[in-house]
Amino acid sequence: MKKKDLNYLVSVYKEQQGDMQVAYSELVKYVQKLKTLFSKELGQKFSFGNVFQGYMDYTYFYLSNDHLKNKKLKLGLVLNHKEMRFEIWLLGQTKEIQRKYWNLLKDTKWVKGSEIPQYSVFEVVLVDNPNFNDLGTIN
Repeated sequence: MKKKDLNYLVSVYKEQQGDMQVAYSELVKYVQKLKTLFSKELGQKFSFGNVFQGYMDYTYFYLSNDHLKNKKLKLGLVLNHKEMRFEIWLLGQTKEIQRKYWNLLKDTKWVKGSEIPQYSVFEVVLVDNPNFNDLGTIN
């Protein structure tokens, strides 16, 4: 695929500035509210990390417990901006840890495909096409 001219991309970006910035900001706030809600409901079982905004590709936060930490794993609750859906990712502390658990789990229902994902052991869709006007539909 041919790379698009940066001047063209910048002009498209400038045209979209009002609504795109508001939408992105609201999506990040939504994930922050979701994290707060999960923290209240699951705070006894999991610890929660900060919300990370990514590069307009993913907005996410980590959750973990002693069992996962002992295995050098954590979960990521991810808003995938390209697909506009919520996913849960199993993440390893390092690429080696991710590869180890991918090999252990590659023949299970959790792992789709024959190649390890770029950032995780596996990724599972939680909510496709979420209703962003109703936080209650996500949890």
